[in-house]
Amino acid sequence: MDWSLLGTLAKGVAALAIGVPLLAYLMQDKLIFLTRALSEGEHRAIAARHPDVADVFLQAADGTRVHAWHVKAADRSPLVLYFGGNAEEVSWLLDELPRRQLGAAWLLIDYRGYGASGGRPAERSLNADALLWYDYGTKLGAHIFAFGRSLGSGVAVRLAAERPLAGVILVAPFDSLEALARHHYPFLPVKLLLRHRFDSAALAPRISAPLLCVVARQDEVIPGAHAKRLYDAWAGPKRWLALPGGHNETDHQADYWPALQAFLAAR
Repeated sequence: MDWSLLGTLAKGVAALAIGVPLLAYLMQDKLIFLTRALSEGEHRAIAARHPDVADVFLQAADGTRVHAWHVKAADRSPLVLYFGGNAEEVSWLLDELPRRQLGAAWLLIDYRGYGASGGRPAERSLNADALLWYDYGTKLGAHIFAFGRSLGSGVAVRLAAERPLAGVILVAPFDSLEALARHHYPFLPVKLLLRHRFDSAALAPRISAPLLCVVARQDEVIPGAHAKRLYDAWAGPKRWLALPGGHNETDHQADYWPALQAFLAAR
C-alpha cells in the first residue's frame, strides 16, 4: 500500500472539510446581501425624474446615514414600509406604484449598502433601521403596514414582532435563513456558520397583525414549504395566495396587484 498517497489523500480531504466551511463562513455576507449601491449621479437622476417623491435621509444610532424614497398619497392613507429582496434596488417601484393606484403612501427603504444608504448590511443593523423608519412613519400620522419581499420578509416579521402594525404583506417569505440554507447547502454545518438567522417562524406565534402571504408556485429560490411553515405559525388572521411562476415573477401575475390593493383597503 502506498502510504504516502494515502497521506496526501487524507490531507486533501481534511483541507476540503475545513476549507469549504471556512470559505462559506467568510463569504456568507456576499451570498446573503447582494448590495446594489447607486452613485450620486444615478441617485440625482432618479430624484429628478420623480419630483413628487421625497428623498429622505435619517441618521442611525451608530452614525450611519440611511435612505428611503417617500412616495406620498392622499391624507389619511396608510403607509407601507417596503423591505426588498437581497439583490433589489428599490427605486424601480417609483415608476410602478403610481400605475397601480394602491391607495397608500410608501417608504421604499434602502438597506445599508444599497441605493443611497451608507454602511454595510447585517441582520442586526437592518432590524434596527426598520425601527428607525417605523418611528419616522409614526410621525406622519398614518396606519403603518410592513411589506417584506424575500430577504425583506425577515426584516418585516421582526418589525411586526416589536411594533404594532395595521398589517403585514410577505412575498416569497421563508421560515428562517438557517432552514433555507440547510436546504440549499445540506453538506455544510449551517447552524454553526450562519451569522444572520432571520428566524421568522420563531417570531410568528406572537404576531397578531393580519397577514397576506404571497408565494410563487415554482419558486426555485425559496421552496413553498418554507413559506408555509411561517404561515402556519402566524398567530393573526391570514390569507395565503399562491401565484404561477418563479421567485421573481409574482408581481407579473394578474392577481398580484389587486390582492395588495384589497388587503390595504380592508384595514
